[in-house]
Amino acid sequence: MAQLKSQIALKKLLKDYFIGMKSPIAWCTSAGPAEILRALGFEVYFPENHGALLGASRTAEKYIPRAHQEGYDGEICSYLTADIGAWLMKETPLTKIYGLESIPTPDLIVFNTNQCREVAEWFNFFGREYDCPVVGIFPPRYLEEITQAEIDNVVSQFKGLIEVGEKIIGKPLDPEKLSETVRLSFEGSQLWKEVLETASHSPSPLTFFDGCILMAPIVVLRGTQICLDFYKEALVELKELVAQNEGAIPKEKVRIYWEGMPVWGRLRSLSEFFAENQTSVVASTYCNSWVFDHFDPDNPMESMAYAYTQIFINRGENTKLEMMKDIMEKFEVDGVVFHDSKTCFNNANSRFGLPKRVEESTGIDTVSFDGDLVDLRFFSEGQTRTKLETFIEQLKYDK
Repeated sequence: MAQLKSQIALKKLLKDYFIGMKSPIAWCTSAGPAEILRALGFEVYFPENHGALLGASRTAEKYIPRAHQEGYDGEICSYLTADIGAWLMKETPLTKIYGLESIPTPDLIVFNTNQCREVAEWFNFFGREYDCPVVGIFPPRYLEEITQAEIDNVVSQFKGLIEVGEKIIGKPLDPEKLSETVRLSFEGSQLWKEVLETASHSPSPLTFFDGCILMAPIVVLRGTQICLDFYKEALVELKELVAQNEGAIPKEKVRIYWEGMPVWGRLRSLSEFFAENQTSVVASTYCNSWVFDHFDPDNPMESMAYAYTQIFINRGENTKLEMMKDIMEKFEVDGVVFHDSKTCFNNANSRFGLPKRVEESTGIDTVSFDGDLVDLRFFSEGQTRTKLETFIEQLKYDK
């Protein structure tokens, strides 16, 4: 499988991002209000990106036991335990990759529990370590519908965040700067959506595994022109592949929807496994988590409150089913793979009957396998390959 040119360009972009990070710095969850922080004048760092890096570099298992010694349980978020363990051991893969001595020092730490409650424990740990202000956004959870009252709730919390940020920066938030940042986030999000939707073509020019790499700018550089420029270039490349009918998987025979988190430490081997089986993983709820259709620069606060509250992970089971069905139809998938990530309870959607409901409402088969974000002790390569090979062969037979 040839590497996309945009994946190569991404390496320099991320190097510039990490090396160029200067104070004042705010930490933020990946689906948190980064636009407010950028508009205030902060550089923004995302600890979840570091957690994924610990997984992809296969160093997480070195650090997780150190967090356990500190009293953090073995079955809570392995992003959290890997990241805290690495901090306690005073190590980071950013040293080897970019020559940085440490992760960036925060002037403000912000989290949004639209993802999970673990981010509160994780970010508050670092608040204590750095003696740094910590602001939490606590939106209503597990919603089927989002009402004006719930939007107002989140907006009021955003206002509290702004007050804290203004004191640290030493000047008031410029409303025009916030609108401009939200505009950039919206446009970047729409370009990211277009990138993902190139996979609706058969054969698909990219896979879920490519998406896990290419998603970095919409996470860490959301709200910047750099993000827009990157995805504009990526789209040119992907549209050329579509025009030439070139797929990421030669002789694509099966199209799969991936539900759940990536297995960061096995991203390459899983990518190669699906390629060997002529199977293209063309869609996922994970990569779509950073498609924000509702950002509105003319109404930045309310639109952000809605956008960050309506994400898949924060919704009720009925809404999750409908969101999945829409994506499955658009990408014309033959089957669904559920990754039951053992330390990511909030984003493991195979535990409350959703696979069966998907099968009953669509007629499309599903399979679930055990794994984790970064703790590979929960992942069996042999068992997973056997289970997925059997599933793919059945899908081929049915076709």
